Amino acid sequence: MSLLVVGLSHRSAPVSVLERAALNADAQAKLLQDTLAAEPATEAAVLATCNRIELYADVDKFHAGVAELSTLLAQHSGVGLEELTPYLYVHYEDRAVHHLFSVACGLDSMVVGEGQILGQIKDTLARAQELHTAGRLLNDLFQQALRVGKRAHSETGIDRAGQSLVTFGLEQLAVREPVGEWARGKRAVVIGAGSMSSLAAATLARAGVAEVVVANRTLERAERLAEILGETGGTGVTVRAVPMDAVADELTRADVAVSCTGATGLVLTGDVVSAAVAGRVPAEARLGEVPAQSRSGSAGTAQRPLDTGEEPCPFDLSTARGFSVAGEAAVAGMDAASLEQHGAWVDNAPAGRREAAAPDPQAEAEAIAALVAAANRTGRLPERRCPSPSAAAARPAVLALLDLAMPRDIDAAVHRIPGVRLVDIESLAEASADAPMAADVEQVRSIVSDEVAAFGAAQRAAHITPTVVALRTMAADVVAGEMARLEGRLPGLEDKQRAEITQTVRRVVDKLLHAPTVRVKQLAGEPGGAGYADALRTLFDLDPQTVALVSRADRTNNENDDPNRGRA
Repeated sequence: MSLLVVGLSHRSAPVSVLERAALNADAQAKLLQDTLAAEPATEAAVLATCNRIELYADVDKFHAGVAELSTLLAQHSGVGLEELTPYLYVHYEDRAVHHLFSVACGLDSMVVGEGQILGQIKDTLARAQELHTAGRLLNDLFQQALRVGKRAHSETGIDRAGQSLVTFGLEQLAVREPVGEWARGKRAVVIGAGSMSSLAAATLARAGVAEVVVANRTLERAERLAEILGETGGTGVTVRAVPMDAVADELTRADVAVSCTGATGLVLTGDVVSAAVAGRVPAEARLGEVPAQSRSGSAGTAQRPLDTGEEPCPFDLSTARGFSVAGEAAVAGMDAASLEQHGAWVDNAPAGRREAAAPDPQAEAEAIAALVAAANRTGRLPERRCPSPSAAAARPAVLALLDLAMPRDIDAAVHRIPGVRLVDIESLAEASADAPMAADVEQVRSIVSDEVAAFGAAQRAAHITPTVVALRTMAADVVAGEMARLEGRLPGLEDKQRAEITQTVRRVVDKLLHAPTVRVKQLAGEPGGAGYADALRTLFDLDPQTVALVSRADRTNNENDDPNRGRA
């Protein structure tokens, strides 16, 4: 087994990088095909979720495999290799198995213990099987991962440690209020009809909302989801399906919206959200708020100069004195041209204002130059994360937004619109870092360790099986050859005598081979056990081609037994 995984997740990379590296279904399929075409890989599978992108492969060379898989991830994600490399992690052989089993149990999830990852792993295997990129190793690995994940959830209380990302997100929107009380009677809009959106709609219905409106690019899928929710019954929730172009109008009457689509651009812009809450926010709640970013995420140009007595800054920097990295929220959303204008304003400032705004002018200029470069790459500066829960709780929210998409569906700048509260993947990552770990986590870790050892032993034992079969085949050929020679020397043997002699010779050979073949299988299950197969082939002078033929025949039989298996 030469299993290699190269990937990045919320634990290794900022959400802004994950967002840019996200792969849609077509990109995943192309990545699998190109990986299989690469020399080091014979099997491949891609596990892509809202907070991880991982490429699994069976490789024959470690260093070449790492280089090739990293390059392929960079090419297909659109993030340069130099930029992506610092965020990548690599696991090999048993460590790769341990990683996937931990992921399957929810130990590596943003919300520890969540079970939705099992469905995503199942989809990963199905995609690899459909594209014929999963062979014996990856089929065995992912099927075992599913069994390990189910075992962890059935034998431990890991479910108490975590929940779905949807439930966790709703808890963040509700702040300190129980979700059931917070959601009761509200109107909800769910954008998208995939697995995450379906879970969101069902969760909201169970939480007690009065109405769920499902919107999707394909209206038929939205109608099907609405029909399924209606069939569950017992909740008293009104469920409707609408086309995507009706979302803006539905938001004007909504109290909460959840979005999780596969769109590559924004689904809800600042203008749409601002129009949705227009007239619904008390005047006193609007005092002191910073205007929302506009249309496609570029900065607004509100003329609210600082009280410096000098030429006013052309942009609203009221949330930070002057400009600094710590005050990045003041310029979040600016494009490169706007930042350059602001940089010129800083450079041309009188000495007194520069000292007040930036104690270190050189550092200030370097920070602005770096942000201009970032804006040139991405089109705009990334918005700062959502306000802290205490700040969010302090202001009233007439529209609560939950963005579970990667890349994001909702412009991150909308959290600055009065009356709007936004929770997205980035803010969930922050919140989950402080979530308490359940006592059952240690038990799950023990299960993972045991299962990794068992899987490795099984794989190593399977590796030696063709050698053992080839040895016994050779022994049978020797018996057959000796019986033929005996027949030539003693042609008068009766059938009963010939049969008795044949049986005796076979018993002798079987007894001689029994102990070494049983022992070599036991030893093969231990780390480094592959060497015993080599020793057996050398000691008995087995033909490598015969062993290879047995291995291929065994693999073909396994694939015929399971029509869903891909090619090896």
